[in-house]
Amino acid sequence: MLIFAIDDEPILLQNLHDAIAEAEPQASIRTFRLGKEALEAIQTEHLSPDVVFTDIRMPGISGLELAVRLKTLVPGMRIVFVTGYDEYALEAFRIHANGYLLKPVNAAKIREELNVFERPVMESRPEKLQVHCFGYFEVFWQGTPLRFQRLQTKELLAYLVSRDGQACTMEQISTALWENEGDMAVTGTRIRNLVNDLRTTLRGIGMEQVMIRHRGWIAVNRQMIDCDYYRMLDGDVAAMDAFNGQFMQQYSWAELTAGALEFRFWE
Repeated sequence: MLIFAIDDEPILLQNLHDAIAEAEPQASIRTFRLGKEALEAIQTEHLSPDVVFTDIRMPGISGLELAVRLKTLVPGMRIVFVTGYDEYALEAFRIHANGYLLKPVNAAKIREELNVFERPVMESRPEKLQVHCFGYFEVFWQGTPLRFQRLQTKELLAYLVSRDGQACTMEQISTALWENEGDMAVTGTRIRNLVNDLRTTLRGIGMEQVMIRHRGWIAVNRQMIDCDYYRMLDGDVAAMDAFNGQFMQQYSWAELTAGALEFRFWE
């Protein structure tokens, strides 16, 4: 079990850490002074905490705003607010917090919260492929990076995701992945190999239905993908805030989509 503890007061943060460690000795605990540090850890280190104990009144991102962003990044994560103020209780549960503790906390209080949703949270997470499009394109299955046999197999999936579930023809894929290659006989064979490799990769995790194939075109099943890009298109405020103009940076063909997103959401 991975647990985050967040509080801008060093002494209270240490107290929270010690209470969690006593209540759940086998847990891996990460402590943070600011909410943005926890967000950065999830995005850069690809962490998927099971439970987050966080203060509400903090500099920068408040605990309430942090909870919304965290649940967007890691669906199914449990949020428990730890605060010295009881006036936030109604707002906390309005955003579907899983618990609310008043300071000072101790191991008994922490254990009581953990007992409510005893472990691990991963079992309750929806069976969706986790995809990050903002920044570099990355794919995860149950919190672990998905391995691809070929780099271009990953790029093929990235292109399909970028099309937002629309059908993609061989010609469209060829133009995106090999813009200077005009021989469709050559690129057609490459694409078929990549499609078969992608299908094998997805079948290995029981998610073959993510890919939809018909004669002459291929697409992804949008409903089976949890993606920051899709949440942004659907109007999720936290996803919009997370977008900084960078979209699938490792692929040159993604620059057009990045520009379109900036025009649509930043103008």
